Amino acid sequence: MPMTPEALYIQLGQIITEMPDLRNHGWNNPMGQQWLGRAAVLVEAAGDMADAINFKITAQGLSSNAYVPGHDSAVQRMTAILYQALARAEMRVPAASRNGFIPTGEPYTALSAVARAFGGSSHSIFIIDPYADANLLDEYVLQAGEGVSIRILADAQGVKPGLAPAMRRWLTQFSTTRPLEIHLAPARTLHDRLIIVDGTTVWSIGQSFNALATRSPTALVKFDEETAALKVAAYDQLWSASPALT
Repeated sequence: MPMTPEALYIQLGQIITEMPDLRNHGWNNPMGQQWLGRAAVLVEAAGDMADAINFKITAQGLSSNAYVPGHDSAVQRMTAILYQALARAEMRVPAASRNGFIPTGEPYTALSAVARAFGGSSHSIFIIDPYADANLLDEYVLQAGEGVSIRILADAQGVKPGLAPAMRRWLTQFSTTRPLEIHLAPARTLHDRLIIVDGTTVWSIGQSFNALATRSPTALVKFDEETAALKVAAYDQLWSASPALT
């Protein structure tokens, strides 16, 4: 049974945000090989057979040595094909589901995309970002509506030193109107970058907020309901087991 346009768009966005580090052996393990297989199937489902064939042939040319001539250009070709497939899929979905693609070097587009995700919140936003920094509060969380409570789960090892003082400044100014809590998960236990709105709607974002679309394009994509429920349950449990940032 063929996928609906919405399902294809969501899955292409997810595969892009889950892309392993293809330049540095991220494809050369069981999880990387599984990702390549899923990506090839989705590119084919997007409907351009030339792109589908090109993706498969290019993937076969990846080298276990990232310094071999042609490896870097192969990664670039594969990435471009995936984003072309995402763009084609985006044209087939309702307007309300579009605009998840964030090009490189477009900070306003990134801010607008995150603001749209935040805009659906009535009472809570839960952000998972291993490398959270002060700019997450200063640039992005400020887009949330007044009265919306904010939780941020960062990595105890990856969190940036600027987050703690930014949190204290935030609480001094907004403690009653914009409640904020930050917890630190054990090192290397966070494998997603997510925005969870009102405990039900889950958006996946391909990069940490501290470098959003500065070096490469990314996508902000809504999960389907079943996957969203699994993500919410898993990260609520991890939140409860993680200590607060002070």
